[in-house]
Amino acid sequence: MDQIDKIIAYEQGELSEVNSVILFAELIKTGQAWSLQGHYGRTAKHLIDNEVISKEGEILVDLD
Repeated sequence: MDQIDKIIAYEQGELSEVNSVILFAELIKTGQAWSLQGHYGRTAKHLIDNEVISKEGEILVDLD
């Protein structure tokens, strides 16, 4: 599944919470979180502020 497929699955509510965190980590790492529609940037900032994902896109919590 490529990133576009993951974004579509996310928007359709088909990604698990774990896979959503992984998606946002990828979007932050590549910088795309900041160029997509506002929801993505706001969600990325929320995940960073709550120390789920680092500013560099590294996942900081155990996803098991």
